[in-house]
Amino acid sequence: MGTDTGKRRISIFGATGSIGQSTIDLIRRDALAYDVVALTGGHNIAQLAKDAIDLNADIAITAHEEKLGDLKQALAGTGIEAASGPTAMEEAATRPCDWVMSSIVGAAGLLPGLRALEARATLALANKESLVTAGPLIMATAQAHHARILPVDSEHSAVFQGLVGEDIDAVERVIITASGGAFRDWPMEKLATATLAEASSHPNWDMGQRITIDSASMFNKALEVIETKEFFQINPDQIEVLVHPQSLVHALVGFNDGALMAHLGAPDMRHAIGYALHWPERRELPVDRLDLAKVATLDFRAPDETRYPALRLAREVMAAGGLTGAIFNAAKEIALDGFIAGQIGFMDMAGLVEDTLTRLDGDSGLNHTAMTLDNVLAADQMGRDVARELIAAKN
Repeated sequence: MGTDTGKRRISIFGATGSIGQSTIDLIRRDALAYDVVALTGGHNIAQLAKDAIDLNADIAITAHEEKLGDLKQALAGTGIEAASGPTAMEEAATRPCDWVMSSIVGAAGLLPGLRALEARATLALANKESLVTAGPLIMATAQAHHARILPVDSEHSAVFQGLVGEDIDAVERVIITASGGAFRDWPMEKLATATLAEASSHPNWDMGQRITIDSASMFNKALEVIETKEFFQINPDQIEVLVHPQSLVHALVGFNDGALMAHLGAPDMRHAIGYALHWPERRELPVDRLDLAKVATLDFRAPDETRYPALRLAREVMAAGGLTGAIFNAAKEIALDGFIAGQIGFMDMAGLVEDTLTRLDGDSGLNHTAMTLDNVLAADQMGRDVARELIAAKN
């Protein structure tokens, strides 16, 4: 798209989260190359305002309308516009832009991402829930508006890079790796008593609380399995998961000649963010270089689906199709809320999601309903309502 300043116009949705902050770190290193249009955040108004001022953004938006007064006060006298709520985020996503980082956590990232694609921006997609809830809609919207989606999850960026110059029809399998999270070496009987603090500490990655807990339960990887299917348009039985405790191999692509192409790098999200930011070029990034002699050993093992039932549920969701992904993600988000609030235990989350899917299976015809935005949003709400009812019944 370009602008008359010669700078790339960019927006960051989810600017105050870990992905957003890593994106801002890269942008600051070459600030004269960018015009920042919009930054969005949640409760961390101080960080949102500071970044908006430092980057001279056009507008800063908080997701929480009750925080608008605080944001306006923090931006007073700067000339930066302040706004709040989902409608303001949608509007900001329609503003002329070359590149948009979509890193809002959860289904809340779906609408801004769609609007950015409709505005023909390149969408750097770190919001995996968009493809889980509405994959066909997201991909069709990009195609209809001649917009490009670049994956930012480390696993999907690794697969994307492994496919450069390759024919997707020659791919036999895609292997995405998982650290195993905080509880990968815990005995099964101990998981039922896992605390919020224990689940919120990741052994390898520096991420937000919700993603860290999702990593411990492997729900994060379950979402990524579905995301792999939707983004690369491959069959579910071609997608494998391996537990790789070092988090140095992010994904592997297997071809019909038996070759495996692996992407390795330090566990730093600036790898994937930087690749998407500079694509199709590959530029120097401020990340650690691997010393393989020091690493010495790379370990892999098959995931135990008794320990990680989320992976089995992801397979069932892909088999069901339709709007089942929207139900799955909605129930997962409510289950996570319930665990954080102390209403259910760590191992109760997968059971709650499965019970929600079972309750809604068949009666609502979700796997035969058209994939429209209204239907996706209705299925999302349905899943949340049922999951909340199930939690209330336990308490």
